[in-house]
Amino acid sequence: MNSDSLVATSTPSVILVGVDFGTPHFDRELEELGLLAQTAGFAVAERVTCKRRAPDPALFVGSGKAEEIKLLVTATGASEVLFDQAISPAQQRNLERFLGVAVNDRTLLILEIFAQRARSHEGKLQVELARLQYVSTRLVRRWSHLERQRGGVGHRGGPGETQIELDRRMLSDSIKRTRERLEKVKKQRTTQRRQRDRRNAFNVSLVGYTNAGKSSLFNALVKARAYAADQLFATLDTTTRQLYLGDAASSVSLSDTVGFIRDLPHNLVDAFAATLQEAADADLLIHVVDAANPNHFEQINEVERVLEDIGAAHVPQLLVFNKLDAIPSDKLPAQLVDSIELEGREVDRIYVSALKGTGLAALRQALSDRVKASKDAVTEPDPTDPRFIDLSPDN
Repeated sequence: MNSDSLVATSTPSVILVGVDFGTPHFDRELEELGLLAQTAGFAVAERVTCKRRAPDPALFVGSGKAEEIKLLVTATGASEVLFDQAISPAQQRNLERFLGVAVNDRTLLILEIFAQRARSHEGKLQVELARLQYVSTRLVRRWSHLERQRGGVGHRGGPGETQIELDRRMLSDSIKRTRERLEKVKKQRTTQRRQRDRRNAFNVSLVGYTNAGKSSLFNALVKARAYAADQLFATLDTTTRQLYLGDAASSVSLSDTVGFIRDLPHNLVDAFAATLQEAADADLLIHVVDAANPNHFEQINEVERVLEDIGAAHVPQLLVFNKLDAIPSDKLPAQLVDSIELEGREVDRIYVSALKGTGLAALRQALSDRVKASKDAVTEPDPTDPRFIDLSPDN
């Protein structure tokens, strides 16, 4: 994606393209891709969808649909074409030559947004690692000018080393350095978690689909001022605060984490492993759901898939259906507290409005009950545990 387009004085326009390969829940309106584009600073000029059995090896959408997109580029003056699905480097190169404008996919769009939003040192490192990993796959066959040979006197690299080999080696070195720096940050986070564990802190992590209202709920619960906005990926950096629960007479450690999204690039999941580890190590996950979104059950399934990927599927959950104030009156729930089946298990559900404060008392009570239950579950050490040492006089 052209960095120049993001800082242009006038809002650059883009054409969105989605291809239905028969996958379930295809976004025919390209609504989410449109929100991503707007979040990145683009204006949507046109939306194009088509149906295919398989991607065209050269142009992804086929020559006929590519010609249609080319006419739309000319008519709208769009500066870029964004695909809802991942496209290969060769397809990207061919499309750019055919259309005469920049062509990118959903993966790079998400990377751009993450790069804009990262604030902490850790967040910036994670985004940089994901970006480097993505770019490394685009070197092959994308930039033909990199195939010229370099080397000899006055040039970096060995004799006869091609520019693409040199760039690949430099990228590999950058990826290695960034990973090493991230590993240090990860160790610092591990130390912080151990300190919380020594204090017997009950750790709660907010997880959920992006724009479900996690940060708004976080602010409402702990009276914090974490950045919250009605946009995708408003929060990237994990924020942790203490939440005092009077009924349990104790505090819990509450963490607000990055939001999930459909088809979250795997390199982003890997790069954000340190941040997402907060969820895997939590005693309880508050799974925040945008109850007003008609596709909220699909979003729940997507979050569950990511939780499985990061090793957090075993952590107990509390479903919080947020944005109660935005639900149409004829679809309001009969009661604010109930339970539903999720992944073959019964999960408690609470309807709340972080904006209006509705249901927050019930949520606090549910958290207090979980904390008290965890205290009651503390038992004497198991003698069969190898860590147990019997210090009785008879031994």
